[in-house]
Amino acid sequence: MGHDDTYQTISRASEGYYKDKGSKFIALAFPVNNEEEIKDHLQQVKGQYHDARHHCYAWVTGYGGENFRINDDGEPSGTAGKPIYGQIISARLTNILIIVVRYFGGTKLGVRGLINAYKGATSDALRNSEVVTRHITHYYQITFDYLQMNDVMRILKEYDLPQHAHTFDLSCALEFSVRASMAEEVTALFTNIQGVKIDRLAIK
Repeated sequence: MGHDDTYQTISRASEGYYKDKGSKFIALAFPVNNEEEIKDHLQQVKGQYHDARHHCYAWVTGYGGENFRINDDGEPSGTAGKPIYGQIISARLTNILIIVVRYFGGTKLGVRGLINAYKGATSDALRNSEVVTRHITHYYQITFDYLQMNDVMRILKEYDLPQHAHTFDLSCALEFSVRASMAEEVTALFTNIQGVKIDRLAIK
């Protein structure tokens, strides 16, 4: 989904449309970080478009796109979720949810027609979105004695590492973040300072 410690996603929600033989397909794309956000968007969209026949979707998360799910929501198997997912993969995106809402127009479209419709609506939503490249970032907390302050601050300054919280007393604690590609090198430097303890808090 990117190179080294980067990945591509969309910066904000976007919409796309497709019409065929009276059926309307509305594609709604959202940037997401976890399944909780995905569930919230699904619930919101199903409430907003409660009168629609189908709410089909696909989502991909993980910096290598390793987590994904597709759902046809009553459409013939493989005609909705799979084409949505295919467009996401073709665009090399991750951390994204796309829901396509269908209003039935009274005429069946057939397997090929459905695939083209879900693909077309998704493609339109992606055309209307802004793709951004983000860095995979590791978040750490280090604890150390006040006597190690100079050594710790020297590394933070040398690598221009953002600080997010700190407590400076006889016993000190500090939270910082670092790009994934530099995490191993930076944590090794801190580990080599006697009396410094480092713990990873999160990867985002």
